[in-house]
Formats: sequence, C-alpha cells, structure tokens
Amino acid sequence: MKMNQWEVVIGLETHVQLATASKIFSGASTAFGAAPNTQASPVDLALPGVLPVLNKGAVECAIRFGLAVDAQVAGKSVFARKNYFYPDLPKGYQISQFELPVVQGGHVAIAVGQGDKAYEKRVQLTRAHLEEDAGKSLHEDFHGKTGIDLNRAGTPLLEIVTEPDMRSSDEAVAYARALHALVRWIGICDGNMQEGSFRCDANVSVHRPGTPFGTRREIKNLNSFRFLKEAIEYEIRWQIETLEEGGTIQQATVLFDPATGETRSMRTKEDAHDYRYFPDPDLLPLVISPEWIARTKAALPELPEARKQRFIADYGLSAYDATTLTAALETAAYFEAAVAVAGKPGAKPCANWVMVDLAARLNKEGLEITQSPVTAAQLGGLVARITDNTLSNAIAKKVFEALWAGEGSSADEIIEKQGLKQITDTGAIEKLVDEVLAANAANVAEFKAGKEKAFNALVGQVMKAAKGKANPQQVNELLRQKLAG
Repeated sequence: MKMNQWEVVIGLETHVQLATASKIFSGASTAFGAAPNTQASPVDLALPGVLPVLNKGAVECAIRFGLAVDAQVAGKSVFARKNYFYPDLPKGYQISQFELPVVQGGHVAIAVGQGDKAYEKRVQLTRAHLEEDAGKSLHEDFHGKTGIDLNRAGTPLLEIVTEPDMRSSDEAVAYARALHALVRWIGICDGNMQEGSFRCDANVSVHRPGTPFGTRREIKNLNSFRFLKEAIEYEIRWQIETLEEGGTIQQATVLFDPATGETRSMRTKEDAHDYRYFPDPDLLPLVISPEWIARTKAALPELPEARKQRFIADYGLSAYDATTLTAALETAAYFEAAVAVAGKPGAKPCANWVMVDLAARLNKEGLEITQSPVTAAQLGGLVARITDNTLSNAIAKKVFEALWAGEGSSADEIIEKQGLKQITDTGAIEKLVDEVLAANAANVAEFKAGKEKAFNALVGQVMKAAKGKANPQQVNELLRQKLAG
C-alpha cells in the first residue's frame, strides 16, 4: 500500500448538545442520567394534538456560535421535517433545518503538529443548523430484545458541518479539539463526550492527486478524540487497499468498533432526497433581528483566537504555549490570574507551571483546573519567589507540593515555616564551594583533564551541602572561577 500516492479528503459533521435546561420544542428537562422515559413530554412523544414551541435559549446558542466563527447569522431560517423511520424516533421524522440554516459559512482556526512540523490552517464551515435529537435504543440486559429510552428525544442540537477541508486524521482531530474548546468557551455546550454532548461523524474519501474526489463513507457517532483518529486512519487504509486491489468504494454509513479498531458498514448512505425534506407546517420561520445579534455579540467573551494573539503580544509567549493555554477558558483565566500576582516577568514561568507541573498533578488526581487545590494566586506567588531568586526551581517544587497538601496559605508562609529561602549570599556559597573542592580532589582533577561531567558532579555536591537552597547560577559561576584559578 503506497499511502503517498493517495490524497485523503475529510469533512466532519459535529452534533453539539446545547446547554439549555429544557428541550428545543418542549419544556421537558435535558438533565443527564434520569431514569428511562421520565423526561419525555407529550410533545417529545408526538402524541396527537401537540404542537412544538421553539426554545429561545437554543436560538441564542446558535447566534453565539455563528458570531464566534465569523459566520453569517441568517435573518430568516426555516425548520424542516427530515423523514426517516427508526425505533427511537417517535414522530417518524426529525425536526431540523435544510435549505435555510440559521448559521451559514464561517471558519475555525486550527494548529496542527509541534515544533518544526507545526502549522496553522483554517477549516471552512458550510453551515450550522438547529435540530432535535432522537431517543436511544438500549440493547444491554434485554436478552435479544431492544429497549427504547426517549429522554434524549427533543434535546436541542446544533449540527456543525465543515467543508471537505481536512487532509489527515491529525487535522481532523485538531479541528475537533478546537471546536470542542470553542463551544465550551462560549458557554453553549458542556462538551461532555461520555454523555454524548459532543459527537462527530467523519466523512472520509481518498483519490489520486489530480483526479476528482473519491466516494465518501461516513463514520458515525465518534465520541472521543482517540476514536476519531483511529477510525479515520483505519478507514483511509481500508479504502486505499480496496482501490489498489481493484475494488470500488460504495457510499455508506459505517460504525467504528473500538474493540477491534475497525469500521463496519451499517447501511447504504442516504442522500438528502431520501429524507423527503419539507418545511415543518407547525413552525413559523425563525426571524432573528439585527438588534438581537448585536446584543448577543456584546455579551460574548474574548474569543480563543483573540486571547491567544494577546498572550503572544502581551506576555511574549510562543504560539504553541498560547494555543495550549487557550484550549479552555478556565485554563486561560487561571494563567492570567497567576500572572497578575507573579508580574509580567513571571509570565513564561507561569505558563510552564500551568502546562507542566500543575497539568501533570491534575491529571494524576483526575481533577479539572477549577478544582485545583493550588489557586492561581498561590501559583503566582510561588513563581514570584522563583523570579526574585528567593527559591530555586528544585525547592519551588517542594513548596508546590506543600501548597497542594494545604500546609500553608501562600508560598511565603511555607518558605518562612520550613526555612526554604534560597542562599544568595556570595560569601556563604563560596565557603561551601571551597569545602567541596577540598573534599573532592578526584573530581577536580577529572574536570581539569577535560571531563565536563566532573563539573556537574561538583555542582551536585555543593547543592547537596546547601540542602538545595544555594542559588544554582551563583554556584556555577563560583565553581568555574575557582577551577580556572
């Protein structure tokens, strides 16, 4: 299989569950985890005589998203009936939008790769439209039968559709991550992929460079970034192998099995005409005034891309650091709060602590940054003591652990309690250096014979004698002076 002789084309359709308390066309709750069929109202069940009433909050979410991706928010959009028959679709149709969606166009900026191979790209959006979710078929514990839970029926969704702009699984995952961060950032979705709040369908095709796009297959309901990557990569390999062996690709909907790492065909893929769309006679066209759009725009927070560029300009961060810190609103806010205490000279150290030490500890404990035992102000105070040479990096890690354990309200308190202030007195450090040189004649001789490792050993001996509290830069400078004499 010669991968470099093929071009991959990927487009994503993402279903984002909107953060409203009630459903899109009824007053039933959208809370997750209720007993089956306890949150399905007569409207959700499509009982005779009921009529849908549009949830204004869901429309507000759609407007926020359209503004955030620099799209056109339609002044007038129309709801349609998408007809298909499935056990968990009580109406026999889904209320969605077709010809006139609420959001048209737009783009999402993505950053792909790291280091020398890193690049940025814009993924163009085709549309984003409002629709209702279906229910859920339950196959477990029914012994050959299927149960139906209609709690999700009528839950508000924003389906976000890209152009076929992505050319690798890495780009697809970068887009999905960026979109996931954005919808959480602007407060329209909780982003909980385990609960189905954010799930992707990937359209994948391959073709020889210079030839028309190939036939696509759609991988449905991918609810983790890892599964998205694995599913796309398997599908790419399968399609290339099929074509190289003389086979053809049939348009189809497929499912990804995480247990086997393979996709399997579910049904022949439908096209729009198969759904017999027509305007829903029970819903008036959705009209959004310019004033409503202006009010919504004024209430938006600073967006991730704008904040990223500000972090680069104001704090001198690299594009990679700024991208990482703006991956979530909570992380960006924590970083800025820490810098407010540490001061601008501490911006880069604050970034490092947030991205490395704090992130590792949060991951180990299974905590979100909003649950961190070390507050942003405490971390900023710790960094301030590093930048003013009160603490060495090694001792700072001990102070961080003490803050995490709640052994003090601030870095200053812990430094005072435990006597951890860094030794910067040149005379005191010189005395330690002299003692180490006198006691380690073999290392001195090795260094003078050209072995640089011997110098590191001497530094280690001085730091050990100082119990880690000597200023490392001063130790290095004094040692080199003494050894050169």
